[in-house]
Amino acid sequence: MRIAVNTRFLMPNKLEGIGWFTHETLKRWVEWHPEHEFIFIFDRPFSEEFIFADHVTGVQAFPPARHPLLFYCWYEWAIPSILKKHKADVFVSPDGFLSLRTKVPTLMVLHDIAWKHFEKHVYYTAMKYYNYYVPKFVHAATRIATVSEYSKQDMVRAFEVDAAKIDVVYNGSHHNYQPLAEAAQAEIRTAYSDGQPYFLYVGSIHPRKNVPNLLRAFEAFKKQTKSPVKLLFAGRIMWQGGPVGELLVSLTSKEDIVFLDYVPNELLPKIVASAFALTYVSLFEGFGIPILEAMYCDVPSITSNCSSMPEVVGAAGLLADPNSVNSICAQMVDLWEKPNLRQSLVEKGRIQRQQFSWDLTAKRLWASLEQIMPKK
Repeated sequence: MRIAVNTRFLMPNKLEGIGWFTHETLKRWVEWHPEHEFIFIFDRPFSEEFIFADHVTGVQAFPPARHPLLFYCWYEWAIPSILKKHKADVFVSPDGFLSLRTKVPTLMVLHDIAWKHFEKHVYYTAMKYYNYYVPKFVHAATRIATVSEYSKQDMVRAFEVDAAKIDVVYNGSHHNYQPLAEAAQAEIRTAYSDGQPYFLYVGSIHPRKNVPNLLRAFEAFKKQTKSPVKLLFAGRIMWQGGPVGELLVSLTSKEDIVFLDYVPNELLPKIVASAFALTYVSLFEGFGIPILEAMYCDVPSITSNCSSMPEVVGAAGLLADPNSVNSICAQMVDLWEKPNLRQSLVEKGRIQRQQFSWDLTAKRLWASLEQIMPKK
């Protein structure tokens, strides 16, 4: 069987969300299925590190697909040409897009449709592309995989697609996320939080991530508890991060708030594992990988009571209304003042996280692919 895969998100030192999903699933597929031939399709010169075995062929298809106009050229012209040239039996596209101009059976991974809920946070040209093409992609795909039951139902509602066509394939956690010895945690706290315990936010500083309400809740928490706890942010400040800076100036607790900006992949798991708790009160998530990574580090989460987050955290975290500063603050206070509660959540997290691993992701996605493989 010739399995062609859209691998445009496999870029050296730039693996994030979709890139990690693609990397971790394909690496396992290639190892587990040497009987098949894989064609990896990149949109720019690619690194040999992503050609995982001899039965993988890397192909560059022009042009680089990084803009809606180029999306069209790449998916509707370059991809069909590659699929035809290499006589692909199936096509897998992990980035939520596909080609409408091929008859090759296609498995599309559509991680979420956050853009439909937060249109004002998406560039105009991208929004036009999503609104026009994604519904077409959903109906054209032979089969769809998504990363949570919430996202599946969200797509069913939005696009009136048959739920039986969509498989839930949960994300996994990188193996670097694991508990850290107390001495090592102390070193991290000394380096980044003046030796004090800290709440941690991981992700970009973007309106959908609800950072202003997290800051306001932390301010209320500090006033109520008078504790030495700090709040650390690990993530890039995106183009709409301005309001965060304006709010920060007005906070009396601003000296206890630390922005680390981008944190290298080798350091971030240690910062997560040294946190008192993850505070991840986003307005919307298709999955919420930081919640899972925290669980693998024996760190509890305070997260939102909406979209996919309750599904991911299960009983291993505290849920807050992301639109209520009081609700977020109350959970922070509760966790700080009840050590037994924190330990209970850690123990529940060790059970909850067993539902999520990259091995399980790869197996579930392969099961989806098998449903569309031509019978030979």
